[in-house]
Amino acid sequence: MRRLLRELVGWVERRLEIGPVLRPAIEHPIPRDAASWWYVFGTAALALLGLQLVTGVCLALSYVPSAAHAYDSLEYLTYHETLGWFLRALHFWGSSFMVAIVAVHMAQVFLFAAYKYPRELTWIAGVVLLIATLAMAFTGQILRWDQDAYWGLGIGAAVAGRTPLLGPEIVHFLLGGPIVGGRTLARFFTLHVFVLPGALLGMAAVHLWLVFRVGISEKPVEGATVDRRTYRARYEASLRRDGIPFFPFAARKDMVFSALVLIAVVASAALFGPYGPGGPPDPTLIHTQPRPDFFFLWLFAALALLPPGVETFLMLAAPVVLIAILVAVPLVSGTGERSPWRRPVSVMVVFLAVLTLGVLTWFGEKSPWSPDMQAWSGAPVPPDVVRGRTPLELAGAAVLQNKQCRNCHRLGSEGGERGPALDGVATRLTRDQLVRQVLQGGGNMPAYGKNLSPAEVDALVAFLQTLHPASEPAVRDRPGPPPER
Repeated sequence: MRRLLRELVGWVERRLEIGPVLRPAIEHPIPRDAASWWYVFGTAALALLGLQLVTGVCLALSYVPSAAHAYDSLEYLTYHETLGWFLRALHFWGSSFMVAIVAVHMAQVFLFAAYKYPRELTWIAGVVLLIATLAMAFTGQILRWDQDAYWGLGIGAAVAGRTPLLGPEIVHFLLGGPIVGGRTLARFFTLHVFVLPGALLGMAAVHLWLVFRVGISEKPVEGATVDRRTYRARYEASLRRDGIPFFPFAARKDMVFSALVLIAVVASAALFGPYGPGGPPDPTLIHTQPRPDFFFLWLFAALALLPPGVETFLMLAAPVVLIAILVAVPLVSGTGERSPWRRPVSVMVVFLAVLTLGVLTWFGEKSPWSPDMQAWSGAPVPPDVVRGRTPLELAGAAVLQNKQCRNCHRLGSEGGERGPALDGVATRLTRDQLVRQVLQGGGNMPAYGKNLSPAEVDALVAFLQTLHPASEPAVRDRPGPPPER
C-alpha cells in the first residue's frame, strides 16, 4: 500500500511539477533557535483558519440567509440534522480559539520585538489579520439571528450612527436600509462568507510571503540590537552558518501544537456544544440586555462603563487610535533592543493589556450592565410638540421617549425611518386606529400590547393625537349608529 501510494504521488508530481514550487517554502532556512515552542502560534492560527473555512462551507449548505428563515434553519441544523449541532459547535469553538491564538501570536511578536526592521510590513499585515479575524467573529455572531444578534447589531448601528457627518450613511450601508431586516442579514452573510474570508486568505498569503522573503526573526538576545545598516547582513550570515530548514525541524513543533489546538476545539465542541441561537429576534423586547460572545465581552463592559460625557468621543476615537498605535509601533520603534528583559515598558504594556481584558471580560460576564446606546431615541423630544400639553399628554411624550419609539419613527428632524414620521400622525389616524396600531401592530410595526400597560397606551395615544398642524385638526372616530329604540 505504501509503495502504491508513493507511485501515485509520483505520477501526480510528474504531471503537475509542484515540488519545485513548494520546496523553497517548505525548506526555507530559519535560525536554529526559532525552532521553538514560542514560534508555533502562527501555524496554529493558519490551521484554525482552514477549519473555519471547511466548517463554514458545510454550514452554508444548510443556512438560509433570510430574515424569515435564518433562525429556523439553525434550529433545524441543531436539533434535526445528523451531527448538525457538532458542526455548529466546531465552527463556534474554532472561531473562539482562532481569536485567542491570533491575539497570543501578536503578543508574542510584540514581546520579542519581531516587528522591527526589516519586518515592519509583516507586523502591519498581522494587525490587518487580527482586525479581519475579529470582524469574522462579529459577523458570525450576527448570522445566528437571535435576540443577542438582533440587538447587538442595533447597538453596533447606534455606535456607527454617532460618526460625525457620515453617521447616517454608514448605518444605511451596514443595514442595507433604515432598519435591521432581511437586507441586513444578506449583507452580513456576504461579508462573513465571501468578503472577509477572501480578505483573510489574501492577507495571510501576503503575511506568509513576507515571512519567506525577510525570514523568521531569531530569538531575542540581550545586547543584540537591530541596526538597519548591519542587521540584514548579520542575519544572512547567521543563516548560512547555523540555519536549519523549516521542515522537518521547526515544522514538528508547529504540527504538534496545531494538532493539540484542533483536538481542544473538537473536545470543546463535543463537551459544550454550540452557542445559541437564543430565541428568535423580537424588536418589541426593547429592554433586553444583549450580550456578545465571550471574546467581545470586554468591549461590552467597556462601553457600559464609559462616562456619558465622553461616551461618543471614546467610542469613535479609541478604535482608530488603537489601530493607529499598532500600525505605528514598527515605524516608530523599528530598531534597537529586542530582548524583553531590556524593554520593561513593552512587558508592562502586555501585562496591563491582559489584565484589563481579563477584568473587563469578567465584568461583562457577571454584571448586569448594558450599554446605554439608544440611537435616535436619545435625542430630546422637540420642545414645540410638548409646549402647553396636559399632564396626560406629557406622560405620553415620556412613554414615546422611554420606549424608544423614535428609533423607528421620525419626530421633528430626528428619528428612524422604519415607520412613518409622527409629525401629523393625528391627521392620518383616529384615536381608535392609533390604539389598535400600538396594541396589535401592522405593516413593519410589531405589536406592543404585551409591552405597554393600559395607562401607558392611553397616555401615548393622547400625546400622538396632539401631533397635527395648527391649521389642520386631528381626525376623529366616526360616531356609531344611533341606538335602536
